[in-house]
Amino acid sequence: MSSQRNAPTLDDVARLAGVSTATVSRCINTPDRVIESTRNKVTTAINRLGYSPNFGARVMAAKRTNTIGAIIPTMENAIFARGLQAFQEGLRAKGYTLLVASSSYQADIEEEQIRSLVSRGADGLLLIGHDRDATIRKFLSRQNIPALVAWTHDPDADLPSIGFDNRKAMRALTRQVLDMGHRRIALISAATKGNDRARLRVQGAKDALREAGLNPDDLRIIETSYAIETGATAFADLMADATPPTAVMCGNDVMAAGAIRQARDMGLSVPGDISITGFDDIELARIVEPPLTTIHVPHRDMGSGAAEILVDMVENKSAGTTVELDATVCIRGSLAAPAD
Repeated sequence: MSSQRNAPTLDDVARLAGVSTATVSRCINTPDRVIESTRNKVTTAINRLGYSPNFGARVMAAKRTNTIGAIIPTMENAIFARGLQAFQEGLRAKGYTLLVASSSYQADIEEEQIRSLVSRGADGLLLIGHDRDATIRKFLSRQNIPALVAWTHDPDADLPSIGFDNRKAMRALTRQVLDMGHRRIALISAATKGNDRARLRVQGAKDALREAGLNPDDLRIIETSYAIETGATAFADLMADATPPTAVMCGNDVMAAGAIRQARDMGLSVPGDISITGFDDIELARIVEPPLTTIHVPHRDMGSGAAEILVDMVENKSAGTTVELDATVCIRGSLAAPAD
């Protein structure tokens, strides 16, 4: 005789709670439509029995999995953490589960993850940036999978987006650096190929130089990966130039933190000897010494807004809306007038 026990059913929950199976279903799927005392009885019964809803049956009935996929470039630092947290909170409030994958800034890995999440029944996808091959956009269109782009703003792109104008933000920060009197400026950037956010930030810095009557081609640029160590190495390379910069702008706060550490190791004062700026305004920007002048990115507004838009695209078959959020300059202690 087998000792295996059958999994508890909806009928078992209803019987223990003393309600109908329809009431149990409402408690699970639309709890706001059930009075609190009944919800409590059903919840107690579910917990006592260890009941888990039949996910497959719900998918078949609704023709949706209530799952949203998000593919971010990296999980190695906090660049995307705050926005993704707000995105998950917004999805959970609407009854959706979030699945997250990382592309490691590799287009082929992103395509693989997109296809994998779609094959696993994701109802919609959150993607970072607009740079990707046309074949994957055609794939999403054929599969009828809504996709929303975040962390950038392009009203002319073929996918809707919620984000900010990277070019405009970096132009504003570079103007601030120029207004402080700096003319020898260098930039530590992420690789610009396949990364529209990094590319637009470089263009924004060049815009500001051009507007100030300077030659944008004189901007010294080092492209590297987003990490403290790479930021430190790039900073050391810049300071080894025959005429080193008086201000080093970094494509994000992580690289800027590495630059500050390297400056300290080289016996340089920030901002006395060299000014350093970042981009993103993650928590790291406020705890490094000195605190970073940076661009404040509205991470939480972007994440919560993305949840609203993407769920609407899934449930109402809408085309989605493109929303521009403000990214603003934050002046802190790492930027001052040049010493010479």
